[in-house]
Amino acid sequence: MTYSAGTREIQLLFELSQALDATTDIGRALDVALALMAQYMHMMRGSITLISPHTGEIRIETAYGLKLAEKQRGRYSLGEGVTGRVIQTGRPMVVSNISQEPLFLNRTRSRNLAKDTISFICVPIRLQDQVLGALSVDRLFANDRALEEDVRLLSIITSLLARVARERQKTMDERAAAIEEDMRLRNSRAPSSRPDGFVGNSDVMSSVYEQIAQVGPSGSTVLLYGESGTGKELAAQAIHAVSGRRGGPFVSLNCAALPENLIESELFGHEKGAFTGAISTRKGRFELADGGTLFLDEVGELSFMVQAKLLRVIQERHFERLGSMETCAVDVRIIAATNRSLPEMVEEGTFRRDLYYRLNVFPIKMPPLRERSNDILPLAMHFLKKYGRANGKHDLRLSLSCMDILQRHDWPGNIRELENCMERAVLLVGQEGLISPQHLPTALQGAAGEAARSDARVLPSGTLQERLEELERACIKDALEQSRGNIGKAARILGLTERIMGLRMRKYALSYKLYRQRTMRQEEEN
Repeated sequence: MTYSAGTREIQLLFELSQALDATTDIGRALDVALALMAQYMHMMRGSITLISPHTGEIRIETAYGLKLAEKQRGRYSLGEGVTGRVIQTGRPMVVSNISQEPLFLNRTRSRNLAKDTISFICVPIRLQDQVLGALSVDRLFANDRALEEDVRLLSIITSLLARVARERQKTMDERAAAIEEDMRLRNSRAPSSRPDGFVGNSDVMSSVYEQIAQVGPSGSTVLLYGESGTGKELAAQAIHAVSGRRGGPFVSLNCAALPENLIESELFGHEKGAFTGAISTRKGRFELADGGTLFLDEVGELSFMVQAKLLRVIQERHFERLGSMETCAVDVRIIAATNRSLPEMVEEGTFRRDLYYRLNVFPIKMPPLRERSNDILPLAMHFLKKYGRANGKHDLRLSLSCMDILQRHDWPGNIRELENCMERAVLLVGQEGLISPQHLPTALQGAAGEAARSDARVLPSGTLQERLEELERACIKDALEQSRGNIGKAARILGLTERIMGLRMRKYALSYKLYRQRTMRQEEEN
């Protein structure tokens, strides 16, 4: 049967109201709504996007005409892109040709902006005075009158969908809420043996805490081994803190940070005139650590000659400064650390076997972050709070998509890499305080994106464009921050004209006023 335009609208609204009344499955109700719209409105694609009451993230909850990976990419911050702007302002927005609209981000990467001639309509979903999300539709290029009629019809449809959307909104972040509740419960059940400064209660870390508590009160030599960035120095400090030497000094030396001709002087000290540049007598780390603990990081980097002298001190508890015949006696506990395999080095002949046995009295393995995945999010939140306080940004939150990326990453740089990522995110995030994927390093996003697309059995495409846009947005925000909201100065920093700068700011929904207001607040606080 062929319907007139008016009859099709009435039939659509009738069937939609019946479908919403007949189902108790909220997700199914939204899917049916889009399917009916596709049938009667001949739309190419449609999506219902909701703002999370838990994290503040905006994301596609259900869609028609989008693949799974495309739907998963549909995530926005308030004010970002057309969808973010509609939800922020509460006003509908019509893009007659998406290829000519800088604000249209194509975040899902489902359209070919170079070839497709598509109109895009986005209408807010309201319940009373609150904007819950947005309903958006792709359709073939249409004239202004037809688009206005579509806006009118979509506004009626959103009024029918509002209560269903509210119910869906209540449950959309059950997973994020469960994650945070799990972190809270884990922290409330934190073992009493967890040393100060450590975050996380995974099984492998609980074992580390127990070993620290066991060896700490003794005077035994400890060897900490594991990849770079796993917290070996923090563990050494914890061992010192629970030992009988906690009232004495804790002295550390990175054996890889100094050339061979200086490491001996650093360890044992020197007399005035012992070598060129020795203008005065200087104590070495062994003397400075007398009565306390000496932490030797990257001990596997020591030369064979220095290894022999270190072995003598550990065995005999005395040494001579460079250029001196006087013997110095010391009472020092040694804690050594390495990211190399000392047993392999012993077999290769690059590390003394007798020194290895002297150091390996009580070995503790510091696990890499990929082996303690339950600790990734608590660590991330810890660093967000740390750098948020340092930069005057409070109540920072991780979006669910950001949580997914963090947990998928292998973290070759371990905790140090995670800390750097969170510090960067704090610097990039705006006033909304929601850490989203675009605030993470592009390499991290790319690797996580490949994994997600592999899981979804969808071939990767368009990643370069998305990365370039995210980098461009970060650069523009940085320039506005540096120029304190002065568009002309920001444009000069980036080598752009003011006109191009304005177009880019419009594309990414960036306002110079936010940066001026932030500067004024900082000046008032100072």
